[in-house]
Amino acid sequence: MTLMLILSGLFLALLVVIPLIERYAPQPSTETQNKLSRWILPLVAVGLVLAMLRQCGAIP
Repeated sequence: MTLMLILSGLFLALLVVIPLIERYAPQPSTETQNKLSRWILPLVAVGLVLAMLRQCGAIP
């Protein structure tokens, strides 16, 4: 029962906090977006490789 109360409280907090962050956060510049987009796909690829290695048992 306590776990359900904690999880519901966190869920409600997310429902309130996320719209506030989206509304009041500064918009990144085009240069910043380009810098970040260059890193996203390589990081996703590294994450997938690490997940596959963990699944195969190569990484404990």
